Amino acid sequence: IRPVYPVVFIDAIHVKIRDGKVANRPIYVALAVTCEGRREILGLWAGDPNTAGEGAKYWLHVLTEIRNRGVADVLMVVCDGLKGLPDAIEQTWPAAITQTCVVHLLRNSFRYAGRQHYDAIARALRPVYTAPTEAAATERFAEFRQAWGERYPAIVRLWDSAWAELVPFLAFDVEIRTIICTTNAIESVNARIRRAVKTRGHFPNETAALKCVYMAIMSLDPTGAGQRRWSIRWKPALNAFDMAFDGRLSAGRR
Repeated sequence: IRPVYPVVFIDAIHVKIRDGKVANRPIYVALAVTCEGRREILGLWAGDPNTAGEGAKYWLHVLTEIRNRGVADVLMVVCDGLKGLPDAIEQTWPAAITQTCVVHLLRNSFRYAGRQHYDAIARALRPVYTAPTEAAATERFAEFRQAWGERYPAIVRLWDSAWAELVPFLAFDVEIRTIICTTNAIESVNARIRRAVKTRGHFPNETAALKCVYMAIMSLDPTGAGQRRWSIRWKPALNAFDMAFDGRLSAGRR
């Protein structure tokens, strides 16, 4: 645990656990990137068995635990568009920027679209999240709204509701955008977890589920080659973070 992290990615993976009956339970995952560019799993938590699905209230419990373990400051927290999650992050680290994960937002958008339109929608949305400024992103989204809003109003509503947490990274240098948007650190972790969970079907209890998820994470990048590639990409971003956030990283390392 470090006193400050440039970025923390948080997400939940759903697994089937038999607790009297088989039911979906979220496993909460928090992954941080250190100032040296190393990826660290801050913890795994099995969700409340009495609450269906992922919840912002439980995320507040998770984030508070991380803070109480010594993480005093986080510059950016990257998450999905769960309602109430920005408030939970603000309560934990008031100065942190909440950034909606573009990968999650795109994936959720495709749920409302016909498969035959996936490629066209992806092409139409790309200029929005790759725009040079927030003003340009607003213009590109207006074009998307005009082209697709009548056919898929739910996609437009989804992006409208996520807009405040989507656009913060547009104010930063391309190095930070690459880390936050195109190089989504937690996606490779989640993919490995999903493969491991899928082969098991369901688990007898939450301990077995957590153990499976833990082993899947520990089997990632056995040679260290992925970590070395990540560290090389990270160095330009570290300088950009330090400049953009007025030395908060340097203060946390002292």
